Amino acid sequence: MLTWSRKEDVVGLKAPKKEKRVKKENRTQPPVEARYVAPKPKIATKSPDKTVEIFDGMTLLDLSKRTGAYISRLQGILADLGEKVESEFDSINIDLAELVAMELGVNTRRMHTGEGTNEPRPAVVTVMGHVDHGKTSLLDALRQTSVAAKEAGGITQHIGAFVVEMPSGASITFLDTPGHAAFSAMRARGAAVTDIVVLVVAADDGVMPQTLEAMSHAKAANVPVVVAINKCDKSGADPERVRIQLGSEGLLLEDMGGDVQVVEISAVAKSGLDKLEEALLLQAEMMDLKARIDGPAQAFVVEARVDRGRGPLATAIVKSGTLVSGQHIVVGAEWGRIRSLRDTAGKITESAKPAMPVEIEGLRGLPMAGDDVVVVDSEERARMLSQGRKKKQEKDRLRKIDEGMADELEIKEETPERVEMPIIVKADVQGSVQAVTDALRSLNSAQVFVNVVHVGVGPISQHDIDLAQACGAYIVGFNIRTPPIAITQAAARANIK
Repeated sequence: MLTWSRKEDVVGLKAPKKEKRVKKENRTQPPVEARYVAPKPKIATKSPDKTVEIFDGMTLLDLSKRTGAYISRLQGILADLGEKVESEFDSINIDLAELVAMELGVNTRRMHTGEGTNEPRPAVVTVMGHVDHGKTSLLDALRQTSVAAKEAGGITQHIGAFVVEMPSGASITFLDTPGHAAFSAMRARGAAVTDIVVLVVAADDGVMPQTLEAMSHAKAANVPVVVAINKCDKSGADPERVRIQLGSEGLLLEDMGGDVQVVEISAVAKSGLDKLEEALLLQAEMMDLKARIDGPAQAFVVEARVDRGRGPLATAIVKSGTLVSGQHIVVGAEWGRIRSLRDTAGKITESAKPAMPVEIEGLRGLPMAGDDVVVVDSEERARMLSQGRKKKQEKDRLRKIDEGMADELEIKEETPERVEMPIIVKADVQGSVQAVTDALRSLNSAQVFVNVVHVGVGPISQHDIDLAQACGAYIVGFNIRTPPIAITQAAARANIK
């Protein structure tokens, strides 16, 4: 039923007021002028380097599966190289496989199989530790030479390789690596070719920053460590404190239930060296070190330098096979024919077997420390492989520059007041050049940008003075002889420091 209210019933109640709609005026506001920001250039994204294993006699199908390239593309690359391969089951030479892979932008790792039996070989031992903890003195005591007296400031100037004949008749190849913290890159390069690391720690100083760096290098390279606590004859020596420090850093010594051998020695007093020898030989025996003796050699460059009379020289350690004088080789991106091989005593030898360090003479250019040594069949093949590697190196260099442009642009935008310092680096050997360059570049900050415009091996020349004057660069020399008076005067006239 509907009920109706009387008018008086609603007295006092106010009806809600109707809101007046305000008509918005269609006024157009002038556009706000925004600051123009230039678009950033498109930078190529970083792509991880791909590495594939290659071997002599592999088929085109094998290479296709490893590189991910179609058979037709591989056949086209081989045709450009003057090689006709019709079937995917045809085998190709290992050098051709590397050339094809490099054309595809793929890194390679050479594998040699089925070429003779493996035989026992000596161990390659790297001596590491903090600066002035007695690494060179230890090698001096083992070799009964006076290398330590020739070192400047207690720091090894460049990597050296030595063969030590033990009283037991066994031989061990030692690498003497720089111990200064600034040259960690050179130490890491030495750890890459070694079997055992001798970590030298002074009993009076204990664990130091470079000790920890050496431990990290050995761990990254998956190399076993033998600890030599040196200077145990000095007052204030506390070997037990060293053991505790190493244990707290994760190095489990045998004394503490681990598997890392530790020996107390004195390099100066020549005490404890026999125990160190036993520890190294025991470690090598447990590792059962063997290598292929027959077939082409695989070797790695430990150091490289330029000799006035003999040209570019490379000190290399053979990993497998036999390196023979007269062979055509490719070392990194350089090539040549072995004119002579010299052992660590400087005597000419006809061949070098695994774990033997030799100095190679006959290269056309200076390789980099860490480069591999590849034996090829002919000079033509050596030239082709060298050119292919140089071409790939240039591609990789341009790609890295392209990838680094974004970071540099961002840094420059954020720090417009950043000062650029161009520098020219000259050193005695290739490894020192790389280490000094890395040390200088590590000084980059928000205020200073170190730009290494040129590097080289050898003394400072007039060309370096002219280049420094042209780009306003400083010249940094490491372990090189004093420049002649004419060069010094030219630098003074050009106000070069």
